[in-house]
Amino acid sequence: MEGGGGSVAVAGLGARGSGAAAATVRELLQDGCYSDFLNEDFDVKTYTSQSIHQAVIAEQLAKLAQGISQLDRELHLQVVARHEDLLAQATGIESLEGVLQMMQTRIGALQGAVDRIKAKIVEPYNKIVARTAQLARLQVACDLLRRIIRILNLSKRLQGQLQGGSREITKAAQSLNEL
Repeated sequence: MEGGGGSVAVAGLGARGSGAAAATVRELLQDGCYSDFLNEDFDVKTYTSQSIHQAVIAEQLAKLAQGISQLDRELHLQVVARHEDLLAQATGIESLEGVLQMMQTRIGALQGAVDRIKAKIVEPYNKIVARTAQLARLQVACDLLRRIIRILNLSKRLQGQLQGGSREITKAAQSLNEL
């Protein structure tokens, strides 16, 4: 039910006979005591303080109790009229909950499998990264060692050429240039 500006829409009155239900609802809505509750700016404190101030508490409580009992009867009639539909929806909800539970179980199993695969991939990957860095450092060290060996060989050859005298001087100059 919606209220505002005096127009009220009553929805879902079912096979029981919408005339009787609409009449009950209209009867409740036409009573000024209940119309306050339909306002969008309804405030419980304000309503209570006005009721206390007007000193009609017992009368309003009786009207409210009567309205509540009418609404309870109408609700009961609506539930009885739609009993099969409500049971079908409840059964559908239960089966949906079962499907959701199964999906959660499968998602958990999938997450576990992903974690296991991740562990199987991450450890070898980290080893490969470490070994690649180690290989790069070894290649740099080998290159430096080759250069050092070449320098040592050239320096030995230069020393031998310098001891050979003046006839080896051009070869010594060439070795010095290579160094």
